[in-house]
Amino acid sequence: VYGTLSQNEIAVRLRTDELEIRFVPLDLRITTLLARDGAESVQRLVERNRPAIDSAGRPAGVSEPGLALVTFFGLQAGVRFDPELLTLTARNQFLRPMAIVPLSPRFGAAQLAARESAMAVYIFEELLPVWEPFTVNYENLASREWERGLPQLQRERDRIAATPR
Repeated sequence: VYGTLSQNEIAVRLRTDELEIRFVPLDLRITTLLARDGAESVQRLVERNRPAIDSAGRPAGVSEPGLALVTFFGLQAGVRFDPELLTLTARNQFLRPMAIVPLSPRFGAAQLAARESAMAVYIFEELLPVWEPFTVNYENLASREWERGLPQLQRERDRIAATPR
């Protein structure tokens, strides 16, 4: 049974005049709340990149990493970004990605043209705390959007649980 949410409903956004960042947890506890096409698309993305994800986690002995799809969008020409500056704050802890698996060929260039995007899978040492508030940080920006969306996610989870199989 799938949910009815769209990827936009589980995304956290940060924005400056030059750059927009979109953070989407790639966690089955959340992606199963997506409508079928969205859930399957996300699952295919993870499976297609599973070898790189696994090899990034192996040296640290991490078998069940937290994953997120992060997209940087250029809103102006020549925008520079630093993928290493994106972090999370949860449970009074600072979470940095232990590895980043680029999905876009130009991700490593860290520069975008207007309307260009660069995507990567961010790998964290532990599963993301998707049923608790967390903050997505980039430079001096912070978004608590996840916390505001938790009631909707919980309602969708309850609706799916009540659906006869």
